[in-house]
Amino acid sequence: MDLLEYKGQQVLARHGVPLFAGKQATTVDEAVAAAQEVGFPVAVKAQVKIGGRGKLGGIKVADSVDEAREHATAILGMDLRGHTVHELWLQKAAEIESEYYGAIVFDRAAKATLVMFSTQGGMDIEQIAEEHPEALARIHIDPLVGFHPYHGRRLAYEAGAAPDVARQVGELLAKLYEVFVKEEATLVEINPIVVTPERKVMALDAKVTLDENSIFRHPDNAALEDSGAADPQERMASERGLTYVKLDGDIGIFGNGAGLVMSTLDVVAHAGGAPANFLDAGGGAKADAIVASVEVILSNPNVKAVLFNVFGGITRCDEVAKGLIEAYGTLQPSVPFVVRLDGTNDVEARRLMSEAQLPNVYAEATMDGAAAKVVELARKTATPPPA
Repeated sequence: MDLLEYKGQQVLARHGVPLFAGKQATTVDEAVAAAQEVGFPVAVKAQVKIGGRGKLGGIKVADSVDEAREHATAILGMDLRGHTVHELWLQKAAEIESEYYGAIVFDRAAKATLVMFSTQGGMDIEQIAEEHPEALARIHIDPLVGFHPYHGRRLAYEAGAAPDVARQVGELLAKLYEVFVKEEATLVEINPIVVTPERKVMALDAKVTLDENSIFRHPDNAALEDSGAADPQERMASERGLTYVKLDGDIGIFGNGAGLVMSTLDVVAHAGGAPANFLDAGGGAKADAIVASVEVILSNPNVKAVLFNVFGGITRCDEVAKGLIEAYGTLQPSVPFVVRLDGTNDVEARRLMSEAQLPNVYAEATMDGAAAKVVELARKTATPPPA
């Protein structure tokens, strides 16, 4: 779960990370009031889940009420790489002498937590690694040992941090590690970490990603999810307990098991089609889950045909058939369905489908055949009839 910057800062604040004062706003008037409360100069920052906002015009510094109003008006509603700005973060503008970079992420290759620090803050981490590899210090942390002051000193020394702030750098990295572990994050990144003229080391930004699977252990973090910005279909699926990812194509995909669904996407693409979604109903899906799945798939207006690819193990094919029959009765789909049912109770499932005589539903025995058929039907549906 990626957090907006100001929500990430809320998480950091729980663990004593030094931050600049700020206030959130959703309207121009709220932004002006927030700017006055925080004090000028103030940075007006777009709250979207992408980097490089400043280069795109999503961060402006205001020195007066009029400038705060002007910048808030310009940034709210702005489109930044496909992300519409609905919220602002009004943050006290910082006086900066140096910009550093710090991040903690789980390194899957090493199967360990990786802490990174660089004195080349303000740049993309990929750019730092490519252009100044010597400036990016790295260290893996043994979870049984944890992060200690000597880790921080080593990182500061290897990256070339100013000696008079090295201790503060270590302390800040230690707090970020605490956030990473206690909040069950998968990424904690600060870019930039700033050194002020008073030689204080503070976090100016916050990029925090939390493990969604751990949210039930952190009720305070559940409220941080930016549900308003979520895709409508993905939000609908989440509410129904389905694993769903929206894609750019026009063929709806249903399967039981992530591996099978991923294989189905590949086979459909190989047949010349473009999947509209990834939907995994999971093992043991019952009829009501099938109905919910059909509802979610058809809520995407781009869908021209739907492929049901089920290999029954824990999932019973007859339950899938019952769910599809029920879905047709309640939702009355107008797009064609191709159904491939194989495995547990597949004979009974095919009997139920045959007796139901659902309109515009085509049965296929193989995965390749089903993919070819659904691509054919999607093309016919997309082609307008002759005048």
